[in-house]
Amino acid sequence: MSNVFPKWSNALPLKIIVFIFILAAAVVSGVTYYATPSYTRVGYEPVQPVPYDHSFHVGELGLDCRYCHSKVEESAHANIPASSTCMSCHSLIKTDSELLEPVRASYASGDPLAWVRVHQTPDYVYFNHSVHVNRGVSCVECHGKVNEMETVKHDQSMSMGWCLECHRNPEEHIRPIAEVTNLDWVHPGGEKGQIEDGKKFVEEWNVNPPQSCSGCHR
Repeated sequence: MSNVFPKWSNALPLKIIVFIFILAAAVVSGVTYYATPSYTRVGYEPVQPVPYDHSFHVGELGLDCRYCHSKVEESAHANIPASSTCMSCHSLIKTDSELLEPVRASYASGDPLAWVRVHQTPDYVYFNHSVHVNRGVSCVECHGKVNEMETVKHDQSMSMGWCLECHRNPEEHIRPIAEVTNLDWVHPGGEKGQIEDGKKFVEEWNVNPPQSCSGCHR
């Protein structure tokens, strides 16, 4: 009696298992490599209802970050400026600009502008802006050189691993409090000076960033 299946089919189950294993490994590797904040967030640059040029207002005019984000030193959140903040200047400057019509309408009606959020911490993550800026962590560490951006974009991945790198080595990222909003500041002593002063700040300010899960996931 002849065999129902050809001889080559004897190896088919093994080939199927090997194929499934290779496929699963490729999928996992692809997701691990590409479905990360470095690829899904970095570079995100949404169109805003009003084209606010940070490179002009901050980089050229020298406007301090805290003029608009006024609660960043005392609040967990860096507040978005109200239209009244914009109008404190633009009630006198570019009063007829078409680009600023949404701001004038918002100011007159009291309805806030629908700014598009660029950076958003997941609901399961606790992050407090005031804790960081009051311990010498500059805006530039997380948001990049905003003073050079015409349109604000997502500059860093802000992944868990990225945050932990800073928490493990805070001396590499801490600067004098007076220089926190100076996005062009670099330590005059270079990397060596940064580490030396950073360690001093860590000790003097009792900086002890949490590295356990409960520190950020509360």
